Amino acid sequence: MPEGGVWPLHGEVPDGEDLRRPALGDMSDAWLVGRARELIAAVQRSERAEQLRVIGTLDELLEETQRRGEPILVAQMLRATALARLVTRGLAAEAEALLDEMLAHTRRHGLALLRANAHALRGRLLVLAEQEDAALTEIARALAILDDASGTDGQLGRRAWDRLLSSALIDCWIVLNQLGVYEAAEEVIARAHQAIRDSAGPHEITLQLMNRVKMLLGWGLRLERVGRYDEAGEKFRTAASMAIAVEAPFAESLFPRRSGVPAVEQVGVLAASLALAAPNPAHIERLYRLHAEHGYPHEHVIVTIALARCLEADGRGDEAIDVLRAARHTQAEDNSQPSMRLNLVRELARLGAPGDGTDSLEPDAKPTGLLAEYASALEAELWSLRESQIATLNTRREHERLSAEHGAITQQAMQDPLTGLPNRRALDERLRTLASSAAAQPLSVALVDLDGFKDVNDKHSHAEGDDVLRVVASTLRDALRGDDIVARYGGDEFIVLLPGAPVSAATQALSRSVNAVANLPKHLSHGVTLSVGLVSLRPQERAEEVLSRADAAMYQAKRRGGNQISSSPTPGGEQPDDQDGPDASDPPFGLGEHT
Repeated sequence: MPEGGVWPLHGEVPDGEDLRRPALGDMSDAWLVGRARELIAAVQRSERAEQLRVIGTLDELLEETQRRGEPILVAQMLRATALARLVTRGLAAEAEALLDEMLAHTRRHGLALLRANAHALRGRLLVLAEQEDAALTEIARALAILDDASGTDGQLGRRAWDRLLSSALIDCWIVLNQLGVYEAAEEVIARAHQAIRDSAGPHEITLQLMNRVKMLLGWGLRLERVGRYDEAGEKFRTAASMAIAVEAPFAESLFPRRSGVPAVEQVGVLAASLALAAPNPAHIERLYRLHAEHGYPHEHVIVTIALARCLEADGRGDEAIDVLRAARHTQAEDNSQPSMRLNLVRELARLGAPGDGTDSLEPDAKPTGLLAEYASALEAELWSLRESQIATLNTRREHERLSAEHGAITQQAMQDPLTGLPNRRALDERLRTLASSAAAQPLSVALVDLDGFKDVNDKHSHAEGDDVLRVVASTLRDALRGDDIVARYGGDEFIVLLPGAPVSAATQALSRSVNAVANLPKHLSHGVTLSVGLVSLRPQERAEEVLSRADAAMYQAKRRGGNQISSSPTPGGEQPDDQDGPDASDPPFGLGEHT
């Protein structure tokens, strides 16, 4: 294993080590998560060719986690693959399908923190698409979920919970910072810091400090635009002190870095914070070098402005204008932080830059007093709009919270508290809806009963029995098709509705469930198996009639030894519902097959 306990990025295995590199299937879940975190840190500060290699590696990790099927692991890897595309030029649109999948997956498995994270990343995607109001709504949804996500759940330990909470909050913060809603952004990033203050490692501490530096610099530049220079200076000085504080944790973080070289010599925004706090020629050489390196577009603007002010302090005003105009040209298509583009244009106007054919000024002209007055009034109006944005965010956040609360109450009335599946009441409603829908026909209905469940309660305990029911419910649901509905019917019985599935197709889907439960580790299932009675809804058939036929078919599977699927024979000795299948006198098929 290479130094540091991790393998190089995809495509960078040193000569002679390829054969010794372990397969992903041999690595632990914790290793996969750690590797994804490392790759995400790298992709944000890499050239495009390297970014594409990182994305390829993350896609391999996602494929491996999907093969394993552990819900939290899959959600984390969906986040990583989507985020890598969001930060890679030209690939943001590819993130949309991954985020939709992440939202569906986290809803299905009740992963509140990661569902909030999916909404936050959708907000980031919407900012890139210049849909700022929609982005604000996504952040309101994310924060409403996080407001109600207090404490850990049964699937996570305290440290893992805190890390996921902090990650979701930081993704919310990024969008608020991009939109220039700095007061709300500060509240969110402070909450993110609070979440991991007791368990944060060097990378988390570095991330928090660097994020706050970026926010403070953007905030300070925004304050300058409305003439609040004292407040702006305070933001710059605070950012500079944080840039100094980041040195120690940065040396042990996951960020790509040169060993033994101070962070301020490697990270543009850290160097910019020192320069904006006290512009002088001493910063110029360092800023020029960092200005030429790869980074986020809005970070590049901050470094450019800092460099221009140091050049101005050195009496090199024309050079400062050239640097700013070059940055304006290269960042023209960047939508990630609209406010930063205005900061760049303002800096050019402040230095009296001549027009370049895209400015409203004539060549070699400087802003007139009236134009400057107009710009000042416009800035003041834009500043007041941020208060409206904050109010909008808070209103939507409360609306989302109340909607979720109402939905939770409704869901509780329709949900089995033990397994989280729809209950009998919900089943009746869904069955009525599907029975009357032409699009759902043919509709297969299955009654599933656990073989050997009574022995679990008798030989172990009812608590063990409850655990088995939860495991079987989850396995049954995950093995079926996405549109299939699994409900708890009562006791150890479940009902499955398979819309648009003839009995033959339903048999294939249910066979996966039968096999999956039979192959569960014994310490999880205590050896229970499934007996399934499968029928197809007949025209004009009432719900109680189709369920009664499914129940009869299930007992037929029981009589034949269980651990199998049986279709119900019709009255008078006719063929089973699946006319292509064998008749009732044939011997039973093996595990999971249609009898």
